[in-house]
Amino acid sequence: MNFVYWVIYILKGILRKISHFFTDLSCKNDVTFGMGTKFTRTAKVENISKNKKNINIGNFSRIEGRLVVFKYGGRIDMGDFVYIGTGSNIWSGESVFIGNNVLISHNVNIIDTNSHEIDHYEREIRYKSLLNYGHPIDKSSIITGPIVIEDNVWISFGASILKNVTIGKGSIVAACSVVTKDVPSFCLVAGNPAKVVKKLN
Repeated sequence: MNFVYWVIYILKGILRKISHFFTDLSCKNDVTFGMGTKFTRTAKVENISKNKKNINIGNFSRIEGRLVVFKYGGRIDMGDFVYIGTGSNIWSGESVFIGNNVLISHNVNIIDTNSHEIDHYEREIRYKSLLNYGHPIDKSSIITGPIVIEDNVWISFGASILKNVTIGKGSIVAACSVVTKDVPSFCLVAGNPAKVVKKLN
C-alpha cells in the first residue's frame, strides 16, 4: 500500500511540474518580463492585441491571476516585486500601470473600461459580435480611462478598481471595496464606493 501511495505521489508531482512548465511557457509567449518573474499554474495571459510590448512586467514578480489586453487597445505595465493573487483579473482597454512592491490579493478585479456600451442597441450588436469572435474587435463607444497604482500599495481580497483611478503611494484598499475615485497616498480606503477611513504613517 505504501509503495502504491508513493508512486502516485511522485507521479502527481511530476504532472504538476509539467503543467507548470507549459503554463509558464504559454504565459511568457505573450509578455515581456524581467529577471526572476514567475507565472504559476493558475496564471493566465490573454494578450488579444498580439503585441508583446502591451504587457510588461518588471523583475521578481509573481503572477497567479489573469491579465487581459483587448484587441482594440490597452496595455499593462508593472514594476518590480509585484504580486497578483489567484483569481485576480486585470483587464485593459487603455492603460493599467502598477508600480513597485505592489501586493494585489486574491479575487481582485482591476478594469480600465466599462466593457460594454451604455446604449442597449449597441450592446446587442456587441453581444452578437462576441458570439462570433469571443472578444471585442473595436472600441466603438466603450468608455475607457487609465488606472495608476503607485508604489507600495496593498489591494486586499475581493476589491474592485475601476477606470480613471489613481491609487497613491503606500495606500491600502480594504477587502471587497469598490474604488471609483482617486485615493491619496498613505491612506486606508474601504466601502462601496471606497472612502478614506484612516491616514497611514
